[in-house]
Amino acid sequence: MVPYSELRRKWRTLPDKGESLREAYITHYLQSKGTPYSRYFIKQAFEYLKELEYEAKDVRKIRQIAWDIPFPPPLRPRFTFIDLFCGIGGFRIALQKEGGRCVFSSDIDYHAKRTYEFNFGEVPFGDITKVNEEDVPDHDFLVAGFPCQAFSIAGRRNGFQDTRGILFFEVARIIKAKRPKMILLENVKGLVNHNKGKTLQTIVETLRKELGYFVPDPVVLNARNFGLAQNRERVFIVGFDASTGVREFHYPEPHKEKKVWKDVRENDVVSSKYYLSTSYLSSLRAHKERHKERGNGFGFEIIPNDGVANAVVVGGMGRERNLVLDHRLTDFAPKTHIKGEINREGIRKMTPREWARLQGFPDDFQIIVSDAQAYKQFGNSVAINAVQAVAQAMLDRMEQE
Repeated sequence: MVPYSELRRKWRTLPDKGESLREAYITHYLQSKGTPYSRYFIKQAFEYLKELEYEAKDVRKIRQIAWDIPFPPPLRPRFTFIDLFCGIGGFRIALQKEGGRCVFSSDIDYHAKRTYEFNFGEVPFGDITKVNEEDVPDHDFLVAGFPCQAFSIAGRRNGFQDTRGILFFEVARIIKAKRPKMILLENVKGLVNHNKGKTLQTIVETLRKELGYFVPDPVVLNARNFGLAQNRERVFIVGFDASTGVREFHYPEPHKEKKVWKDVRENDVVSSKYYLSTSYLSSLRAHKERHKERGNGFGFEIIPNDGVANAVVVGGMGRERNLVLDHRLTDFAPKTHIKGEINREGIRKMTPREWARLQGFPDDFQIIVSDAQAYKQFGNSVAINAVQAVAQAMLDRMEQE
């Protein structure tokens, strides 16, 4: 049995930029080795191995791989799925918990792909617009958190006029070709009201009328109702192929378990680099006061120990609206260049690991990027608990049928 980490070192040539097709084909082949899905990747994988001066016959000799990674593929999968716009793998963790085996993944972000590979042993394919739908393995379940910038309240709200918005139709193209039994899509709450609801209506009608799926009315679910200490509202769209016979579906009910900020706080003392400088804190207070005078509530926010975090999102305000009090720091020496000194009020940012917990990521999930990238990755991810609850309800409905 050969450790995956040992194999990785032999062809770890992921470039700083651009597509990483070598690693995508090789790792997808290794993940599917011994299954019918390997046929989608074996030819290209062996060609790339040859380019890397690695003997393909040595790979053929490998009978078993020791997946020394946090989230290895399940040995006896309950179903198969593909992970589009996969980011760092929030959907994948949720569906693997339900017994799913991922047979294809895709994302365009280099840093997200690195994080994904270190945790799942698979480099995602790149730009979905360059993916031939016939090269995607057959699968039971399609999941996608397609880019939400075009639909976000904070964005320009140009919807399908924005090139990022039409990426939904790339998902529809793959659905049409592969006919998965189930589909699960997630997007920002602003999608519901965008263009007076016409944008969401177009998505739903495409799935219902053009693709022939049973699609119950989409709903907005809050992550805090599914065991996470975060107010994160997202719209969920589910679909069942006509062949399944499913004509009725009920979204999951909220969990009884409720978590608060102190449940996810770091156990150890946090580095001083996460504490705000006196200068920065003063500017935040001035900014908040200016908005208060104008009659609105914009500005930083401190989450109490028994409170629930605001949504973790990309950008400064995602951190500034989730400041916390932590008086455990004793070494106030700055770890980075700051104006002024570290505040003595105990006000700090949440750490990337705390953001990971707010999104439902287990502590064995590896954070291998800079803090700036980590905040971006977790802010862009899905709330795992909410996704898993919906997926579980869909799978249960399928079994009932």
